[in-house]
Amino acid sequence: MLTLGIYRFWMKTRLRRWYWSTIRPGGQPLEYVGDPIEKLLGFLIAVVILAFYIGIVNLLLMFLSFSLFQGNGAAYLLSFLGVIPLWFYARYRARRYILARTRWRGLRFGLAPGAWGYAGRALWHWTVTLLSLGLLLPRMTFHLEKYRTDRTSYGTAMMVQGGRWQMLYPAMRPLFGAAALAGVAALALTFGPTPAPGIGLAMLAGAAAVYGLVHYRVRTLEMLTAHKTLEGVGLSLNASPFRILMIHVLGYLLAGVAIVLPLMVLGFVIAGLHFAELATESGATQIVLLENLPRWLLIGVSAMLYFTIFLIWSALTHTFVTMPVTRHYARGLRVLNPARIEAIRQRPRDEVVQAEGFAEALDVGASI
Repeated sequence: MLTLGIYRFWMKTRLRRWYWSTIRPGGQPLEYVGDPIEKLLGFLIAVVILAFYIGIVNLLLMFLSFSLFQGNGAAYLLSFLGVIPLWFYARYRARRYILARTRWRGLRFGLAPGAWGYAGRALWHWTVTLLSLGLLLPRMTFHLEKYRTDRTSYGTAMMVQGGRWQMLYPAMRPLFGAAALAGVAALALTFGPTPAPGIGLAMLAGAAAVYGLVHYRVRTLEMLTAHKTLEGVGLSLNASPFRILMIHVLGYLLAGVAIVLPLMVLGFVIAGLHFAELATESGATQIVLLENLPRWLLIGVSAMLYFTIFLIWSALTHTFVTMPVTRHYARGLRVLNPARIEAIRQRPRDEVVQAEGFAEALDVGASI
């Protein structure tokens, strides 16, 4: 906050070094060797490129939209659609940078170039998944993970994603159950004598859908991990969907409770400023709360409260969500047939120009 966001790159580097050092497969900790300077320079490069996109491309889209459709709706839609490929591109580039700066037992990880290929495949699979009303979600999950995994290396060894996408369908059972409940709720709301049963079923379907999404994420991660190989070395993962869900629910609840007080004070100050302006216009300043305080002081207090809320939320979500989730997955991860690792040798260092610049600029890589 004091450096107007510049320290963010040093903050992320220090946090990653701490997280990586606490994950110790076989008693050997991971290492993160990223440099905050290269993150900052990559961010500045990405900002320049995105500024060109926003300033030139959007201007042309706006001109064409007003010329052809007498409005700006088409320009906004096309501009949003144009950012989607960049979002997938940024996620792949961020993953590539993180792996290039991660070591275990002194050997570097790596991810081969292919960000635009990943973006194109992601767009295609998302389109097919949406057209299938979600029925082909396992197909998208498997093929996108396979694209990333088959380009991942550890030292001189390349990782391979085995299995088939159909094996992920059992993980969708809770989602199918939630869809069935939603259908029953719709029938009850349409044909039932009172809306109460339908509303209850709809709420139950929503809760089931939330759990179903978490269950799908965890179970597919377990299955995909079990089918990864690295020149004879295997992996296994044991995680609990319910535990992951509870960590998120309770963690965000605790963080939310912690920011209630500063949020209430901020709302009080903003409301006081608003009523002060209204009273000034009507000449009734004597009835306005906070009337004797300087305006600059109220604005300064509002800004401090806003940043206090941001800092508390960021720190507590790390404490109650990010760290427990990371710990749960790390404790459930196993390396199978580790003796084969001895044959793997070092790989050259990958410079990864621009680092995570696009991920930072698009707020894709803001988390650990």
